[in-house]
Amino acid sequence: MAALGFSPSDFYYLLPELILTAGALLLLLVNVIVPRRDDLLFGLSMGTLAVSTLVLLSFAGVDIVISRGLLAIDGFALFFKLIFLVSAGLTIMMSAPYLRVEGVRAGEYYFLILCATLGMMFMASGIDLITLFIGLETMAIAFYILAGYLKPSHRSNEAAVKYFLLGAFSLGILLYGMSIVYGMTGSTRLDEIAVALAAQDRSLVLSLGMILLAAGMGFKIAAVPFHMWAPDVYEGAPTPVTAFLSVGSKAASFAMLLRIFIEGLAALTPDWQVVFAFLAVVTMTVGNIAAITQSNMKRMLAYSSIAHAGYVLIGVVAATERGVVAALVYLWVYLFMQLGAFTVITMLRRRDVVGDELKDMSGLFARSPIAAVAMLLFMLSLGGIPPTAGFMGKVWIFGAAIDQGFIWLAVVGVVNSAISLYYYLRVVVFMFFREETTGSEITIGPALATALAVGVVGTILFGIYPQWLFDQAQNAAALFGSTASSAMLR
Repeated sequence: MAALGFSPSDFYYLLPELILTAGALLLLLVNVIVPRRDDLLFGLSMGTLAVSTLVLLSFAGVDIVISRGLLAIDGFALFFKLIFLVSAGLTIMMSAPYLRVEGVRAGEYYFLILCATLGMMFMASGIDLITLFIGLETMAIAFYILAGYLKPSHRSNEAAVKYFLLGAFSLGILLYGMSIVYGMTGSTRLDEIAVALAAQDRSLVLSLGMILLAAGMGFKIAAVPFHMWAPDVYEGAPTPVTAFLSVGSKAASFAMLLRIFIEGLAALTPDWQVVFAFLAVVTMTVGNIAAITQSNMKRMLAYSSIAHAGYVLIGVVAATERGVVAALVYLWVYLFMQLGAFTVITMLRRRDVVGDELKDMSGLFARSPIAAVAMLLFMLSLGGIPPTAGFMGKVWIFGAAIDQGFIWLAVVGVVNSAISLYYYLRVVVFMFFREETTGSEITIGPALATALAVGVVGTILFGIYPQWLFDQAQNAAALFGSTASSAMLR
């Protein structure tokens, strides 16, 4: 580990974030100077993400602390930042044709996507409560605006207001929990918090701080009972924004959660294991049962996303290096199958069809066989059917729980996976066995075709050959190996 002082080299290790910032500002400038050039803005956005990704990959194997101990450049941060950049790129690909159909400006939209991605990257690298908070709010503010980006749409406006109000309320809870932890330890640095907590006995006030932190993070990952915002926001927001929110925001929130609880609150592991085990059970169960009754695809995938947050929480409950690996693997494969499903929904949006109702899937195989087969693959993967990536993710998650003696939690997860098959296969029935609905012909442009292809390849590849992904997740989770082991011994 490098010394904790300021160094000009810090700027070098912040190059991916600096490139994102410069690209976002350049987008606004180009949007003013060259109006109505959405193709140019699209290329600039994708170029910014591509350059940032290339620079980020050059940091593989680096493990240092920069910015006076506020940020960590390590394998864990690298893994999550790749999730954010890939999901942002796929979201922009989905958005290009969607924005044309909706008739809204693309410049500010792409700017907000890059800003949200920037906040996520600081959440992955943050090892200080203040840094994590700044990253969280950078991401959240961008999403508040994106959720209401379709100004003429009452559903979009309602989604933005609900998301903002509930987000502000949850932020207060999270900050209260952070302030209690700071008051009990005298530091906002996660490593210093861990040392201070290991040297003191548990107290009621400290337990309260831990519960408030769990509640605040529970809102961000849409865990029950903090999930009430998700269905309405997912339904009302623009479809590509919903996709990015369900993947990028969720992954960033889990990165922050893992940093805080496994790295900072390791001494309280037995306490927060109980809290997250309860949240995992109710989140999986409520999410899957509620999804069964939905007729709107975006609401159905919202409740599905809630259930998948419950599955990832099982890896957190395991509180071991393998548990962290399982959570990382699951979040990576979830990126492809979830964004792939939303890509198909985006294809259904035409001038005369909104395209987000289950009935809009009727006869999709006859209208667009490629989209229907791809959607079949995504639904099977979300349900955990082999040989898809979703199956491998669930096997690893449940295996991590069993290794630590949480057999009952793994059984609940398997039962919930079986329940989820009902509403996933119902989509398949509509696509292949229902009569074709009216509406204009479905066209798949280059951007949507690319996003769909990436989703399909990722879903198949990591289902058949997951070893590379497991190795990368293992390297990323090595940071938590000693921390989790020592916590379990206590």
